[in-house]
Amino acid sequence: MTDSHSPINASYPGAENEDDCLEQQIQHLLVAVEHELRSAPAGMNELSLIKALQKPPWELLGDVVFSEPEKLYPVHFLLFHVLYRLRDQLSEAGESLTISPLNVRIEAQTVVSGEGVPDSVDALRHFYLDLSQYRLPEEAIQQMMNDFWAGAPGQAPAQSETREAAEALGFKSVPTDFPTVKKRFRRAVMHAHPDRGGKTETIQHLNQAFAVLKAHFRHSI
Repeated sequence: MTDSHSPINASYPGAENEDDCLEQQIQHLLVAVEHELRSAPAGMNELSLIKALQKPPWELLGDVVFSEPEKLYPVHFLLFHVLYRLRDQLSEAGESLTISPLNVRIEAQTVVSGEGVPDSVDALRHFYLDLSQYRLPEEAIQQMMNDFWAGAPGQAPAQSETREAAEALGFKSVPTDFPTVKKRFRRAVMHAHPDRGGKTETIQHLNQAFAVLKAHFRHSI
């Protein structure tokens, strides 16, 4: 890849062009992601999965600048592209894949064949399987991120994702009002701030959880 925002941390001498290189990277990621998820039956959040793919024996992703959306987006998109391809593969073997930034896990398939999946899930699958979305201009990426943090996704988050977001902020169940969420979020971010020994990745995880809950309450009105 020649894109300065590329997350790829590998070279493929046999690849004839950029698309070939990307496809080989995806094939390697499919193997690595499935291995990591099967090693974590309870699931992994997106940030943990990214870190696992950066480390030996994989080393398939380069450094990630979590504070810069235009550099985080290609990593996020490539990972979710792989996850949706893996989900399609697993469904043929009677397994399902829960996909959320807060928790990704392999489970036994529970949807009866022929019932299909919600339209919102299909829309996400369509988006992430379209590799043309991988190379969006920076302005488009920034707008998407602004919409996300504003709680403006097109549909309400799934109940399981909402519960996981609440747990990420330290709640035992989904709160009944948004002001309670904001108060807990501010407190959690203060404790996780790098100036207090915290990590940027932790704040990113808290941001994701807050955005999910914000979308939940937005669609509950």
